Amino acid sequence: MRQAYQYVVLRCVPRPDREEFLNVGVVLHCQAADFLDVVCHVDADRLRALHPGIDVDQVREALSFVELVCRGDARAGEAARQPLGQRFGFLKAPRSTVLQPGPVHGGVTEDPARQLEHLRERLVG
Repeated sequence: MRQAYQYVVLRCVPRPDREEFLNVGVVLHCQAADFLDVVCHVDADRLRALHPGIDVDQVREALSFVELVCRGDARAGEAARQPLGQRFGFLKAPRSTVLQPGPVHGGVTEDPARQLEHLRERLVG
């Protein structure tokens, strides 16, 4: 059965004044399947090419927080205790200047986990 989903691409924007970014993750929410997850890939060399002084560990920590929220891990605080739809809403809202969600996109899929992996391959690397 095909189900509607929404996703956002997570972008690392090392220097917001230059408006350059590198896609580092994808968050996918499928309400009908009770699914919320993220996949990430940080290419440290490409990030340093955009900004040699970037703290790659800090980017990875921010992405780890996103993973905790998706999984409902109490270490992520109040956001992780909310229903999946609200967690997705929290993650798609801009909060940081370095790690930013792109616009919300949607589609339909029979397998949200497989779709998430497909989006990672296509959009993040």
